[in-house]
Amino acid sequence: MASNGSSVLKMPEIKFTKLFINGSFVDSISGKTFETRDPRTGEVIAKVAEGDKQDVDLAVKAAREAFDYGKWPRKSGFARGRIMMKLADLIDEHQEELAILESLDSGKLFHHNKIMDIPGAANSVRYYAGAADKIHGETMKCSGEFQGYTLKEPIGVVGHIIPWNFPSIMFFAKVAPALAAGCTMIVKPAEQTPLTALYYANLAKEAGIPDGVLNVITGFGSTAGAALCSHMNVDAISFTGSTEVGRLIMEASARSNLKPVSLELGGKSPLIIFNDADVNMAINVAMQAIFFNKGEICIAGSRVFVHEGIYDEFIKKITESLKDWVVGDPFDSNVNQGPQVDKKQFEKILRYIEYGKRDGATLLTGGKPCGKNGYFIEPTIFTDVKEDMMIARDEIFGPVMSLMKFKTIEEVIEKANNTIYGLAAGIITNDLNIANRVSRSIRAGIIWINCYTAFDRDCPYGGYKMSGFGRDLGLHALEKYLQEKTVITPIYGSPWL
Repeated sequence: MASNGSSVLKMPEIKFTKLFINGSFVDSISGKTFETRDPRTGEVIAKVAEGDKQDVDLAVKAAREAFDYGKWPRKSGFARGRIMMKLADLIDEHQEELAILESLDSGKLFHHNKIMDIPGAANSVRYYAGAADKIHGETMKCSGEFQGYTLKEPIGVVGHIIPWNFPSIMFFAKVAPALAAGCTMIVKPAEQTPLTALYYANLAKEAGIPDGVLNVITGFGSTAGAALCSHMNVDAISFTGSTEVGRLIMEASARSNLKPVSLELGGKSPLIIFNDADVNMAINVAMQAIFFNKGEICIAGSRVFVHEGIYDEFIKKITESLKDWVVGDPFDSNVNQGPQVDKKQFEKILRYIEYGKRDGATLLTGGKPCGKNGYFIEPTIFTDVKEDMMIARDEIFGPVMSLMKFKTIEEVIEKANNTIYGLAAGIITNDLNIANRVSRSIRAGIIWINCYTAFDRDCPYGGYKMSGFGRDLGLHALEKYLQEKTVITPIYGSPWL
C-alpha cells in the first residue's frame, strides 16, 4: 500500500445530494435516502436522495413539457452550442473539485481524473457543441415527379443510465450529443457514484440550459432505472452497464412503447501478442489493458494470448514489472491502482480469483486483498488458463489477467472470437499483414494495434454480439438521438397538381 497523499488536498463540501427535477434540487417524494461510501475506507461520504417511480414520473413530465413546448428543441443549433460551450467552461472552472468528488465516490485515481476524465468531459461537451449546428438532412432526386428531402429532428425525451466506472466521461458521452440534437433527458447515475452527476446538473442550470431539459434522478436500477425504461413518455434509452441489465432494459422497452434502445454492455476482450513484438512494450500495453482503472473498464484486455515463442520471457518480465506497481490511496500521485468501487464488487472479484484456483489455473502473482481498510485488491495474473474456465469466460471487472499461449494465427483468431462478447481487442505485432488480417477477423467494435485504451471523442465506440449495439462518441453518437423524417412534394406540372 502507498502512503496517503490526500492531506495536501482540501476535501470539498458535498453540496448536492437531492434529485434534480425541472431545474431545482428536491427531496424524493418518499423522503428516502441512500448512502454513498468512500471505497478507500468503506465510510459514508453522504446520504443521497433515493428516487423511485414517482420521482421518475415527475422528471419525465418536466422533460416532456420542455421538449413539447419549451425552447431547447426549437433553438438553433448555434444557440444550443453556445450554451453548451459555457457549460464546458464551467466544468473547467470546477475541475479540481469535480476530480476530488469522482475519486471519493469511485476510487479512481485523482491525478487521472484531473488530467483526463474531467477535462475529457468538458471537451466532449465542446465537441458536440460544435456539431449542434451541423445536423443536416439530404435532398433527393426522386424517380417520379416529386422532390424529396429529409429532416433530422430530435428524438424527444431520452433516458440515460450511466455506469459507475467512468461517471463523468459517460455522463457527457450520452448527455452532450443528446443536448446537441435538441433532446430533453433524465439521467440515472449509478447508485455507487451519484455525486458528480448532481454537480453537473447544477452547472448545466448555471450555464443556461432551460429547466426540464436535464434532470437527474439518483437511486437504484431496480426501481428508478426500471421506471425510466418502462415509461410510456420516454422516447429512447441509452444504457452502459452489464449485459444482464441490458436484457432487462430491452424487455421493458418492448413491453412499453417499443422505444429504441442503445446498449454498451460487457466485454471479455482479447489482447494478442505475437512473437515479433517488443516484449517490454507488450508488457506495458498488457498491464494498461487490464489494470488501468483497477480493471473496472468494459474493454479490459483480460484475456491475454501470448505466442509460445515469447511466452516464458513475457511471464518473467511481467512478474518483475508488477513489483513496482503500487496499490493504495487514489489521492497519492505515486499510486497506480486505487480501491474497487464498493464492497460488492470487491467480493465478486475475490470470488473469481478463488474460481480460478479451483479450476486449475496457476496463480502467478497477486490474488489477495491488501490493506486493513477499504476495497483494495492486488493486481492478479493467472497462467495455465483454459478457455472453458470461468475466469476466461466471465467478465470479472477487476484487476485479473488470464494468460494463455498460442501457436498459429488461425488458432488465436478462433480463440479470441470464442466469447459471447465483442467489445474490443488488442493486437501487438510489427507485421502489417498480421495486423490487417487479425483486425479484420476479430468480431469486436474497436481494435487497437500496438496500443490499448486509446479512446478519442471523434472515434465511435460500441460492441458486437452481447456487448450491445449503438455507438457512443464520434458524430455517430448523434444518430441515436435523432429521428429522420422524409418530406415529399410534387413538382409543378406533375399529375398531382
